[in-house]
Amino acid sequence: MTGPEPPEELNTILRRLLDDGQQLLALFDPEDRLRHANAAFCQAYRVAPGARPLWADIIRDNHRQRHGAVIEADDIEAWLAAAMTRRGKQPHRAFEVDLWDGRWLWIQETLRPDGWLLLQGSDITSLRQDSRALRQAHVKALRAAETDPLTGLSNRRHALQLLQQALANEAAWPLCVVALDLDDFKRVNDELGHAAGDRVLGDFARQLQASIRREDGCGRLGGEEFLLILPTAGRGQAEAITERLLARVRQARPLPERPGRGYTCSAGLAEACWGESAEALLRRADAALYRAKAAGRDRLMVDGGD
Repeated sequence: MTGPEPPEELNTILRRLLDDGQQLLALFDPEDRLRHANAAFCQAYRVAPGARPLWADIIRDNHRQRHGAVIEADDIEAWLAAAMTRRGKQPHRAFEVDLWDGRWLWIQETLRPDGWLLLQGSDITSLRQDSRALRQAHVKALRAAETDPLTGLSNRRHALQLLQQALANEAAWPLCVVALDLDDFKRVNDELGHAAGDRVLGDFARQLQASIRREDGCGRLGGEEFLLILPTAGRGQAEAITERLLARVRQARPLPERPGRGYTCSAGLAEACWGESAEALLRRADAALYRAKAAGRDRLMVDGGD
């Protein structure tokens, strides 16, 4: 009898089996950049072997070139904003993906506590089409019920649901929330019309998604009011994330008819206390937001801070 294989040899064999197998495998780091993918994933999503694109850039390329994953959206940035409200927000997630080559995949994502995400995909094209259509219609209806149609972010109901889940999850602590409000937004609507106002709201949603981490949650509460949920972020880290957002917003120029006109945002931050209700936490964030408005807008105020 032969003895056990050395660990390094077993690792080599396992890696070759995974890399050469038909199941799709891809590993993304906490910044959502592809760090490793087998040939099946690269072929399905049209990624060059050894490339390290961001997940969002893979999707943008698939949408633009009409290959890889089928993205049924005219506005890819709005689609990505909606997708990011679900991606990396729970330890395990599964969903279906259509490919332009006619295949149908079952995708499973596993999220580690340190932010690394493993994607596994199986070809399920042979399953019955009638049950597939029913499931897809059900999933689309659920997503529509959770999504703000203008910005693609979570709507009020879903954002508050995410907050409740974070408060109940010890692994999400420390936990901070940020109440956000666009400054003088009524003037945009009054002076330039509601279409311009909608473009500003859409731009803010993109700046928000670009400023936060994959595990963070965000949503539009209504009008020009937004909510940011920051799990595993203490006050200092939450302040840094929020200030990064405010800086991005100051540089934005979303109105082509007024290329010199920008906009700003005010923010109120509160760190959750154990046992505190979502309503009480939001009241503290709102109070800090009101202080930011009263102090001149375009700034962050922290509950209990100066």
